[in-house]
Amino acid sequence: MQDIQWQRAVIKVGSALISPDGQGCSGQYLLAIARFILASREAGKEVIVVSSGSVAAGRKDIPVTHTPSIAEKQAMAAIGQSQMVANWARFFDFPCAQLLLTYDDLHNRTRYVNIKNTLRELLKHGALPIVNENDTVAVNELKVGDNDNLAAYTAMVSQADLLIICSDIDGLFDADPRKNAHAKKIDIVDGIDDNIYALAGGAGTSVGTGGMKTKIQAAEKCTKSGITTLIVNGKKPEVFERLSEGVVSGTMFKPQFAKDRAKRQWLEHTLKSRGHVDIDNGAKRALLSQGASLLPSGVVQVTGEFSAGDALDILCNGEFIGKGLSLYKSDDLKKVAGCQSKDIARILGFTQGEEVIHRDDMIVIKQNKQGLSDDI
Repeated sequence: MQDIQWQRAVIKVGSALISPDGQGCSGQYLLAIARFILASREAGKEVIVVSSGSVAAGRKDIPVTHTPSIAEKQAMAAIGQSQMVANWARFFDFPCAQLLLTYDDLHNRTRYVNIKNTLRELLKHGALPIVNENDTVAVNELKVGDNDNLAAYTAMVSQADLLIICSDIDGLFDADPRKNAHAKKIDIVDGIDDNIYALAGGAGTSVGTGGMKTKIQAAEKCTKSGITTLIVNGKKPEVFERLSEGVVSGTMFKPQFAKDRAKRQWLEHTLKSRGHVDIDNGAKRALLSQGASLLPSGVVQVTGEFSAGDALDILCNGEFIGKGLSLYKSDDLKKVAGCQSKDIARILGFTQGEEVIHRDDMIVIKQNKQGLSDDI
């Protein structure tokens, strides 16, 4: 067992836990997870749920004796989505919010930023985001395909530092524990390679579509983004009791490097800046010493043509201060530059938020005593 520290987690819960018999929703395995979510929130932490189960929840209302067609499965999902969310909501006295995503949503730059902003606002206002693939409209070329990988994308877009994948076994083993009584659980995985993938078995349960392979795929995505990933047994309440105490009793996949470093590499090296903003000295001090977001009042000048979600360099008196993702397109940002945040809606007729660049979407460079640049 390993100790773990985290602040924002994504929990993936599969169909076998939501609908053990494949016919409607059940709370049989969810109570322990709900208690963990409550304990985490009471400790000041944030949780996002990625939940399967909409098709299984709606299956009893679209009875078929044959293998369901795509249209029939989509009809099941359309009925089952609300039942699946209601099944979660009965455990809590705070709002539960549903987000239905497709592969295209997560790979379209503008939609990706919108998802990030929506999740941020939901967490800010104390709601529990419940994410699922939009099975009612998605076709194969627009599907992520499994909720393990959807959970990984959700962890990355939400900038979580922990992904918890619930399985029906205790973690990753060196052999299939359901077939080999001598199989040994692997407590820690330092790096994912072909040898780790070779340990993945078949497709798992008859209800879910994701087996161990997709869980390893999800872990690989997250660990490369600096996110610790766990595979735990979602059917054992004691797993979540221990997690509430910071103790892992499954398999831990260690991140390859710190999440902040992953964000820095992505912003600094992957995204090309589409323009820049010049800021005043007061905004510079707020960014460097207070870890603040960039507000429109601190913007002196906007240069370049860009869309909301594009990367911008941040300059002060010609000095490079940092880089971040703009919440506004260039034409709109030019209109609100130098204004107070409360005036954005009046000037533009709408608001994307009170910040120009949110702190979560920014890297800031400062000069240390040796004159070298540090990311903060």
